[in-house]
Amino acid sequence: MSLKIRLARAGAKKRPYYRIVVADSKCPRDGRYIEKIGTYDPLLPKDAERVKLVEDRVKHWIRVGAPPTDRVLRFLDAAGMRKRAARSNPNKGQPGKKRIEREEAKAAAAAEKAKAAAEAAAAPPPAPEPEPEPEPEQPTAE
Repeated sequence: MSLKIRLARAGAKKRPYYRIVVADSKCPRDGRYIEKIGTYDPLLPKDAERVKLVEDRVKHWIRVGAPPTDRVLRFLDAAGMRKRAARSNPNKGQPGKKRIEREEAKAAAAAEKAKAAAEAAAAPPPAPEPEPEPEPEQPTAE
């Protein structure tokens, strides 16, 4: 049986509350678990005690070989029980292909518009055309 230390969601709709549990990795997230070893309340302010752990039980399950999930590993790192290596994803903040194409098209259109405006400003204004003289009216035979 492969075990994991993970979060199990509890609480009402839009009011999350999590139990930190040791569970079989094949069981559902909120399903059966072996032991509850802590709690996490994300609704508390950051300076309050959001995470509560039973440290001796956490150490026991880690010794037994139950790996924590990434979120639980963050909690253990904050508590000084286990070290979490920082992850590096340099491409995470990069824009996607379509956004890059849109920005390039927008920049090209702006450059073309600026070029046309510069050409229009550099060209001398056209001379006004003289108004044609009205033709004299011819008498009509009545």
